[in-house]
Amino acid sequence: MQLDIETLIEACKKGNQIAQMQIYDSYCKAMFTVACRYLIDEEEAKDAMQEGFLKAFININNYKPEATFGSWLKRIVINQCLDVLKKRQIEFSDDAVENIAIIDDDNWNFDSAITKAEIIEAIEKLNDKHKMVVKLYLIEGYDHKEISEILNIPVKTSRTHLSRGKSKLRDLLKSKYYETRY
Repeated sequence: MQLDIETLIEACKKGNQIAQMQIYDSYCKAMFTVACRYLIDEEEAKDAMQEGFLKAFININNYKPEATFGSWLKRIVINQCLDVLKKRQIEFSDDAVENIAIIDDDNWNFDSAITKAEIIEAIEKLNDKHKMVVKLYLIEGYDHKEISEILNIPVKTSRTHLSRGKSKLRDLLKSKYYETRY
């Protein structure tokens, strides 16, 4: 019998391994998908996801029901993926943030002929710092304050990386659209 998530969380707080397995089974596919957005290698994504679950279970007493358990867990998994990427020494600098014009954050209009898969493929072609901010903003739905906390960068840098990433993404999609259309 599957218990509701609140009951499972309370059981996890008491160290119940069966409840932990039920939570793992309920969320592992979604969290693996999230990890794969950040880590191309599936084994590395699987490891990061599992480490994320371990951190979640170790810190289960810090879970506050103001957010859904899934969103809390997703943030832990994303942070774990970012830790893996940071070990590769990806640097999120705020180089020349003063000289960039910020594009309106709500302007994400793409030609309807461009598929979601093509957008995701284009995002993967961005440089690492822009790709990370674009994924956190566009796919995960985090705002700049949350992104700045997750990546430990100033909000202004998050906006800059998003702006530059969006500009490059538009160029990539525009060339893709014209290549397939003409």
